[in-house]
Parts: sequence; structure tokens; C-alpha cells
Amino acid sequence: MNGSHGTVTAVIPTWNRADLLTNVLKSLKAQTYPFSSLVVVDNGSEDDSTAVARAYGARVILIPINRGFAHAVNLGWRSEGSDWVAVLNNDVVLQPDWLSTIVGEAARVRAGFASGKLLAASDPARIDGTYDLVCRAGTAWRAGHGRADGALWSKPSDVRFVSFTAVLLSRAAISAVGELDERFESYYEDVDWCIRSARLGVGGVYVPMAVATHAGSATLGAWRDATVRLQSRNQMLLHAKHFRGSGAWPATVGQLLWAGMACRHAAATAALRGKIDGIRAYRGWCSEPSSWPAIQTAVEASETLIRQLQEQTGWDPYWKWYFQLTGK
Repeated sequence: MNGSHGTVTAVIPTWNRADLLTNVLKSLKAQTYPFSSLVVVDNGSEDDSTAVARAYGARVILIPINRGFAHAVNLGWRSEGSDWVAVLNNDVVLQPDWLSTIVGEAARVRAGFASGKLLAASDPARIDGTYDLVCRAGTAWRAGHGRADGALWSKPSDVRFVSFTAVLLSRAAISAVGELDERFESYYEDVDWCIRSARLGVGGVYVPMAVATHAGSATLGAWRDATVRLQSRNQMLLHAKHFRGSGAWPATVGQLLWAGMACRHAAATAALRGKIDGIRAYRGWCSEPSSWPAIQTAVEASETLIRQLQEQTGWDPYWKWYFQLTGK
């Protein structure tokens, strides 16, 4: 037993950037509540990431080529039988009490999963992310992103959706909800998992006292073609899997607005290719009944909270236009 709350395995997917991996592993080794095991899943790195991982005592799972975040996480949490699994990006650095704080609160309230407060590595006075909020379009917002840290983001709360940038999951929740859907490869696989958990009534908790910093898209880059194409495609696939029946207009508005953002970042071609990929695959993803009837209440509450927080903290252009055009 690893302390009073059980054993905890850290699973870190990585692809190159040994410097980032070094920083996160240092922070894991400095935890006041120690991890019982460290697993680094290497997606075909060409630098010395594997050597770095082994130097810090991590077990390494080698994948010859990069098969995406979802596949790496699934391999990682299959490999250990711990009570809890912490999934961490390689560009995250945890404060020393992160694990003791988050696992203590998650165990106390018997949450299926938990997220803490992520601060921007480039400006720790600003929020990188807290928990996720999802709208009917199948797009998501990292609540608080870019805002100044403060009281609004320091209130513990029950949550339905979290980013897998730095998340703690109970083994019971993983068993109930299942593994990440590897068809997403990377991006929105965590949103899909949380939607499935909401459908089953498995809830989570936001623990703002558990603090970490996040560099943000440090491996692939936020608006690189590969990133944009996957995100653009996966928005379509997420809608096909879960949001059919929520209305065509919100989906059209939300996804076209996101494509417009990509255009502003000189990634229009990648966004278009992603949408084409998504359209081609869409019908095949409609083979199962839509999740919408089971998740409608949770998603509508999430969308309402997006609007409230945007009104309180200042509108991002995307959300301003989304709510104006959908009339929500």
C-alpha cells in the first residue's frame, strides 16, 4: 500500500523532447505522497527520452512509431494494477504536494476522476486550464484558459469533463468507462472518455489546491498542421459518436467557427483536410445509437456554464460568436 489512499501509477506518453520529460520526472520524484510506479510510453522518440526515463526509475514501454496519445495511455494503464492512475503530459511539472492533495480529495469524495489547477509555464500568474466544458457543437473549452489566476478558479467543484493533460483516475472508473478510443489517436479522446463517463453517471472533482504548470502543445505545437488536422477531424467524429440529435445548427456554427480560427493561424488547409477526413468517416461512426439523450442534461449545463464564465471574465471571440449565432 502506498499510503492511506492506495497505490498510484503515473503514465506519461512522450514523443521526443527529453528535456520536458526530465522536468516532469523530477517533479514526480519530489512528491510528498510518492507514486508507486512510473510508466513512460515512448511513441518512437528519436532522442534520448528512453534513457532519461530509465534514469529516473520509470518502466519504459516502447512503441516503434507514434500511434497517438490514446494508444500510449491505454498501454500505460493496462500495464499496472494500481488503485489510481495519473495521466500526465510530458510538458507538465507538478508541485510537490500535487499528488497528496488530489488523491486525498478524490478518495474523500469517492470521485471517479480528478483534475487540478494548471498554470501557464510561461506566466504562472495565468491559468492554462482547470476543468473542461463542452458545448453542443462537440468543441470544448479549458475553463479559465488565459485568464489571471484568482478566486474564481480556486473553488473546488464537482465536474463532468476534464483534460487528460494532468488527471487522476480511479481504477474503478477506468474499469467502468473503458479505455480511450484509439480511433481518435490524439485530441478529443479525453472529451470522449468523459462523455462516456457522464453517460454512466461517473463523476469527477476539480481540486484547485493541486497545482501544476503546463507548457502547452510543446511537442507538436498548438497550430501545427498535424495538430489542426487531427483536432478538426476529431470534432466531427465526436459529434458522430455522441451529439447526433443535439441539432445541426450548433454543430455547424461551432465547427465552422473553429475552422475560422485555424484560418487566422495560417492553418486553413489543415483544418479543411481534417473536416474532409471527418466527413468521410462520419457515417461509419454512426453505427451505434447517439449518446445525446443520456448526456443532454450534462452538456446543456456545461454550455450554460461556459456562457456564465465568459460573461464574468471577458469573451473569447470564438465563444462570443458561438452564443450569438446559436441564440443560446
